[in-house]
Amino acid sequence: MKPNDDIAFLTMMGIAAMLLLFVGFLLVFIFMQRKKMGYQKSIQALRETQQNQLIEAAVRSEEEERHRIAEALHDEVGAILSSAKLHFQDIKEDNLDVQTRKRYKKGEELLGEAVIKIRDISHNLHSSILKEFGLNEAISHFMTKLTKDSMIQSTVSFDDHAPARTTANDMSIYRLVQELINNIIKHARAANINIRTFPTGDSFNLTIFHDGKGLSQQEYEELRFKKEGLGLKTIQNRIISLKGEIAFSQESNGYYIRLHIPSI
Repeated sequence: MKPNDDIAFLTMMGIAAMLLLFVGFLLVFIFMQRKKMGYQKSIQALRETQQNQLIEAAVRSEEEERHRIAEALHDEVGAILSSAKLHFQDIKEDNLDVQTRKRYKKGEELLGEAVIKIRDISHNLHSSILKEFGLNEAISHFMTKLTKDSMIQSTVSFDDHAPARTTANDMSIYRLVQELINNIIKHARAANINIRTFPTGDSFNLTIFHDGKGLSQQEYEELRFKKEGLGLKTIQNRIISLKGEIAFSQESNGYYIRLHIPSI
C-alpha cells in the first residue's frame, strides 16, 4: 500500500472514529434529555397529585367544620333560644302595661325568628335532607327556600330516567351548586334561574341557566386567580376534588353554567 493510500485510510478511519464519537455523544445527550424530561414530568405529576390531595383534604376539613358548627348551633345555641322562648311564654301578659306588652310581643316575635333562623342554618350546614332524601331533593329544597318570597323565579328539572344515585360525591356536588347559586344571586341580578340535571352514562351532568349578568369561560379563568375571586377559587377547588369540569358560556337567552362530574 502506497504512503498516500495509508494517509487516506488513516484519515478516513479518523473521520469515522470522530463521527462515531459524535454520534455516541449525541445519543448520550438525547438519552439524558429524555431522562431529564421524564424526571420533570414525574415531578410535575407528583406536584399535581399532592396539590389535589391538599385540595381534597381542605374540602373534607371544610365539610367537617360545617357539621361541627351545625351541631353546635342546633344542640347549644338552639337549645338556649328555645329555653328562652319558654321563659317568655311563662310571663303573664295581663300583668304588663300597654307599652311593655308591645315590647314583650316584639321580643317574643324576634326570639321565634331567631329559633327558626338557627334551625335553618343548622340544617343547611348539616345538609340532613341530602342524607335522607338524596341530591335531587336537596337541590330542590335549597332552591325553594332560597327564592321563596323573592323576586327570583326558579325551576328545577331532573331527568325522569336518571338512575337512583347516592355517591360519595353528592355532598361536594351539593356544596358546589350552593356556591354557584349564591354567586348568581349575589352578583348577577337574575330574574330567572333554572337548574336541569341529566345523565350521560355513569357521569352526572348539571346545567344552571340564568338571565342576569354572568361570566364567560375566559372571565372565569381570569377572575379565579385574583384575590377578589375567592368564591370562584372555592368552586374551582371543588371541581378539582370531584375531578370534574365546569364551563361558562353566554347564549342569546342568557348565561349557562355546565357541570360534568365523572362517576367515582
